[in-house]
Amino acid sequence: MSGEERIDLLVAGAGGGLAGAVRAARAGATVLLVEASEHFLRGNNTSMSTAMIPGAGSALQRDAGVEDSPEQFVADIMGKTHDEADPVLAAAVAEASAPLVDWLSEIGLPMSLVTEFVYPGHSAPRCHTVPGRSGQRLLTDLHAVARRTPGLDLLVPARLVDARRDDSVDGDGWIAVVETPDGAREEIATRHLLLATNGFGASPELVAEHAPEIAGAVYHGSEWSTGDALRLGTALGADTGFLDAYQGHGALAVGANNLAGWALVLHGGIVVNTVGERFADETQGYSEFAALELTQPGGEAVIVYDERVRALCREFEDYLRVEDSGVVRTGSVDEVADRLGLPADALARTLEQAEACRAGAPDEHGRTDWGPAALEPPYSAVRVVPALFHTQGGLKVDGRARVLDTAGEPIPGLYASGGAAMGISGHGAAGYLAGNGLVTALGLAYLAADDVVGAFR
Repeated sequence: MSGEERIDLLVAGAGGGLAGAVRAARAGATVLLVEASEHFLRGNNTSMSTAMIPGAGSALQRDAGVEDSPEQFVADIMGKTHDEADPVLAAAVAEASAPLVDWLSEIGLPMSLVTEFVYPGHSAPRCHTVPGRSGQRLLTDLHAVARRTPGLDLLVPARLVDARRDDSVDGDGWIAVVETPDGAREEIATRHLLLATNGFGASPELVAEHAPEIAGAVYHGSEWSTGDALRLGTALGADTGFLDAYQGHGALAVGANNLAGWALVLHGGIVVNTVGERFADETQGYSEFAALELTQPGGEAVIVYDERVRALCREFEDYLRVEDSGVVRTGSVDEVADRLGLPADALARTLEQAEACRAGAPDEHGRTDWGPAALEPPYSAVRVVPALFHTQGGLKVDGRARVLDTAGEPIPGLYASGGAAMGISGHGAAGYLAGNGLVTALGLAYLAADDVVGAFR
């Protein structure tokens, strides 16, 4: 196969990988993106997210008068992870975060800054999103840009099943082996290869091995996140990092298969177990809260809120879908308790205690932010189960998204992003900041694209 037949970049994975594919192609690279799922626009982890992308120092922040910087974002990352996150990667992602958000706006995505609340661990409003706060909208818009970008071809459905170094011509290169659902295989020569196939959340065996504390949770992510990048990368000599890291979520609505959303809590809602009692500080973060829910009776919980909170959360398409599914119960304390099988007296006491804490009494669980107003009847409540959304560990990468071998050296022409790469959340779940998944999925793909383009300029 001659050098002239090579493409510049093959991207495996049409979640955050789309950002890298578009970025590289718009800079003049020839790009092929392969995606295993024909339903990726509604079935991969990017599309199933709430589309929150941190951007520290973005144009939208400046327009809103928000002071922020990459250094402040890094401080938040290191604070939330107790200095466990890789500082080089954290700095690179933080530096790229605002340019990434600004670029998404430039290519036509209707980005906006979330200002009505700040997710746990962030010290400034820096999460950016799209209308409906829907990952499906984000991915659909990005896909539309990709479809009209010259030099970018999409092959769907097709899965990257193998890769090997191509030494048949001078310079670095790869032979990517792509398989279609009918079993046909094609070998594609490419100068660079970006693994953006997410992590291994859909592999119960790998989750049990690397993140056993969340192995009993419901998996709510792409069925194709089975560890392809981990398998391919380690076979090529790549090192790995933070394989125990993951994003959990404590608000997957039972019977709706959608997120009720942690904004219910951030606006003042509370979380109780099936005996009507609070069991932890709900504002510590929705990722680590998932494992706490697993320890409660029945391994589930109930979010209780009111009409004020309900109205505020209707900005989220996911929450609207939960309401449309008919699983939200509304009424007096007794009515809500009866409809959800909770002891009414215990739930009433818990609501009274929460109001006392909001008025200044100390909370035994340590919560200090109770929202701007007391919860008032009629109450609303939704039963939730803890979920695993995606893993946050993977192939070791540097600040240019280049995959590193076990000696710490970049493997020429090989990149990883999102769940395919090690993330910036440290170990376990507690270091996860809202948006860490998307900022590394899109951000590392963005950095990889710039590195690829720089290689042939």
